[in-house]
Amino acid sequence: MKRRTVLSMEQALSLPYATQRFVHLGWRVIRIEATPTGAGLPGDPNRYIGARVADDDRRSYFVAPNVGKEAIALNLKDPRGHALLARLLRAVDADVFCCNTVPSRYRQLGIAPEQLRAAKPDLIWGGISAQGQAAPEAPGYDPVLQAMSGFMEVTGERDGPPMLAGIPVIDLKAGDELYANVLLALLERAETGQGRTIDVSMLQVATSWLITLLPLIDFGCTSDEITRAGNEHRKFIPTNVYPSRDGFVFMAIGSDVQWRRLTAIPKFAPVANEVRLTNEGRHAERAAIHRDIAAVTAQHPSAELLADLRGATIPAARILDIRQVQELPALHDRLLRTTTPDGRQVRLQPMAVDLPEAPLHYAFAPKYGQHTQSVLREAGLADAEIAALRAGGVVA
Repeated sequence: MKRRTVLSMEQALSLPYATQRFVHLGWRVIRIEATPTGAGLPGDPNRYIGARVADDDRRSYFVAPNVGKEAIALNLKDPRGHALLARLLRAVDADVFCCNTVPSRYRQLGIAPEQLRAAKPDLIWGGISAQGQAAPEAPGYDPVLQAMSGFMEVTGERDGPPMLAGIPVIDLKAGDELYANVLLALLERAETGQGRTIDVSMLQVATSWLITLLPLIDFGCTSDEITRAGNEHRKFIPTNVYPSRDGFVFMAIGSDVQWRRLTAIPKFAPVANEVRLTNEGRHAERAAIHRDIAAVTAQHPSAELLADLRGATIPAARILDIRQVQELPALHDRLLRTTTPDGRQVRLQPMAVDLPEAPLHYAFAPKYGQHTQSVLREAGLADAEIAALRAGGVVA
């Protein structure tokens, strides 16, 4: 199978996360960053976020989404940079070009789909932005999109303020959508020979996840059905975090059958009554049920509660911290790894789905502009040409 090549003008997280998934497929990913402007640190701002891991431009927040990639620095504000990008697309036989800059800058930077297809007619072009062409100037910051898309409105305690999710879910959702649509475009191209333009709106992909909320508006829902519910499930009662003698456990009751199994456990028998036999009845007594269950669970250690719940085949778990997640036996052999320049092994997140024969170890994230010279040589440029481009501020 042909190894695919992606040129990606990327920064922050949404697009680097998408192209990291291409790395897992064994594809070649060449990330393009801007040449220095003198106005700040060069390249992707995420390079400089977090603790120093290898050097100043490869800090902790940057490493994981960028292992296994190459990095070049190219000035796309210069027409010579446009011509060089077109040359690179042909020279490396790029299948895909991606970017996550604001759409209003596409033509100025020479990266609009029609501009790049002049050089590579079958190119698959993908862009991630805040709202697509509907708001071409809007920057795509995950927390802002969480606010706009209702995510913050439905996250947090019932009587508390709106809250951000604990991870940048919209960045990651946008990256997954670009990844999936590029794979679809490759399948289509195999049949038609044509490239495709993929325009990922972070607002649209976020609201596509409101499947349990947005349709309720036209079903005449009440306001409390589409706002914050803390750790409760809005529909399935009881589903919540409950205190134990030595911590907390999460328990989820998803059916009347599970409720009967729960209340058949002797310690939980006191929470049962005739009204609570159905989910509708339990909804009417929701607050009282949560108080009654918490009164039981607080008297027993987590291990005992979880053993009882497992025996009744009721979904339940401890609340694990991130260090405990890293040590889960189910993930032990699936965590990806990289090696820092000074030889330290670093464990990364696992792949979303196991891929046959995919490596578990990836080259460390590249330094800013690390591969500019080697990629330009691959495109047929002599060292003297490269030196002239560097002197002219076209590459770095």
